[in-house]
Amino acid sequence: MSSESTQPDPTHELAVLQAVVEGMAEGVWVTGEDGTVLRHNSALKEMLFTGHELVGRQPTGILANDELQAAVERACKDGVSSRLEVTSEGLRPRVLSIHVAPLGRDLRGSTAVFFDVTELRHLEKVRKDFVANVSHELRTPITAIRGYAETLRSGALNDPAAAPKMVEIIHRQAERLSELVDDLLELSRLDSKQLKLAAEPIELNEAVLRAIEAARPKARARGTAIDVSIPDGLEVLADARAIEQVVLNLVDNAIKYAQARGHVWVSARPTDDGNVELAVKDDGPGIEAKHLPRLFERFYRVDKGRSRDMGGTGLGLSIVKNLVNAMRGEVRVDSTPGRGSTFVVELPRPGRALSPTTTPSVANP
Repeated sequence: MSSESTQPDPTHELAVLQAVVEGMAEGVWVTGEDGTVLRHNSALKEMLFTGHELVGRQPTGILANDELQAAVERACKDGVSSRLEVTSEGLRPRVLSIHVAPLGRDLRGSTAVFFDVTELRHLEKVRKDFVANVSHELRTPITAIRGYAETLRSGALNDPAAAPKMVEIIHRQAERLSELVDDLLELSRLDSKQLKLAAEPIELNEAVLRAIEAARPKARARGTAIDVSIPDGLEVLADARAIEQVVLNLVDNAIKYAQARGHVWVSARPTDDGNVELAVKDDGPGIEAKHLPRLFERFYRVDKGRSRDMGGTGLGLSIVKNLVNAMRGEVRVDSTPGRGSTFVVELPRPGRALSPTTTPSVANP
């Protein structure tokens, strides 16, 4: 073999290098010694979501960020590397972590590698907001329990008029605390995939009635009638415990916001695409459109004062969404201010003929 065949081929090496850079998920650009962009890969244009040409432009003309421009100039003139985080503007804002470095050796100029950390920063914000919300929600009942307990210890325990009221408040706040912890544990199991859900034919009518029985004491206390209309024999492919929890949470939410001595309607129907739509409707004040996209967020409340007065944890609808998604279904809400709200859960169903009969309306005694 000749010595010439063992020599590296610069053309081949350049082609390999270009292929590697072009195949990277991270964005990359190379600038000249004056900071002008000379080359970039396709990932960078996709990351910046731009149709404009990047070659021949200065960094500040691409991302309008003076800090990035300064980092490139330091790399070109002083050989100093930098790390920074920049938010791109436009139709699809992104948070970019950028490593700027000099080309090195005898090459003049700089290179920058762009990492899209938008989702990571979003998750960090969600985590921080979640911790802050949990702390706030826990503080309220704990403060009430501690305050009334201290008052009782200070002598109010012997007050026949005040003591029973304080004990009742302590009990109510302890129940609220217990519900919050239970909901947090439920969400934790869903997030960690520890909760294994079965996918089996479930008689929807039976599952709904069991859930309504659990919600009936609260409905009776508010004088709320619950009407049920579900075809007999209608089945969904779901987990029995999960579907009952979904219905209970939705009915509980509907009771909470329905008018005093009002109505809640629970109905279901098969759809043409082989699914089942389960709807829970109330005659409450309805929800403004601006709130609808966030209803299923954890701790999000349209009416914070009323929700807390009614004992809500702010996690019920989030649990509904997680359970429905785990059963490969979908949940949505339709609402108009002044006309109540309707939550609709769509779940798959096994193939089965339906009986034309329906369950009669059920009202609270």
